[in-house]
Amino acid sequence: YVTTEIDEGKVVIARMSALINSGDIDGALRLLQTFLETVPYCDNTLYEGHYQQMLYIIFALLTDYRIIVEQRTAKGRTDITLETHNHVFIMELKFDKTADEALEQIEAKRYADAFALSGKKIVKVGIAFNVKDERNITEWIIR
Repeated sequence: YVTTEIDEGKVVIARMSALINSGDIDGALRLLQTFLETVPYCDNTLYEGHYQQMLYIIFALLTDYRIIVEQRTAKGRTDITLETHNHVFIMELKFDKTADEALEQIEAKRYADAFALSGKKIVKVGIAFNVKDERNITEWIIR
């Protein structure tokens, strides 16, 4: 059952993990975007939760990072919080909207405040998915 494609998948996961560990979320998202181009589409994925769960599974496979979906803060819930040894990546996903709208929500709800005492670099990431045409991440903004 084990083929060369399985080994290639492990390489992609290892590369994503190394990029995230070094704080290069942009590089990790570029690699993820390329990887998602290899995934066949399904007809029943027209909702944001599908992509939220998919990212959770992918990030959970990376290593010992702490990953939380729908983490509650004082002002709302983050879509995904990915915490490494040195960084807290706060990710907001938007379905057929813009990455700017996702980032605006992170700012408006002040999600970063929940991690102010962590001693880690806080990185805000707005991610947009286009599922009608692209079925992939179409843009992201990092702050």
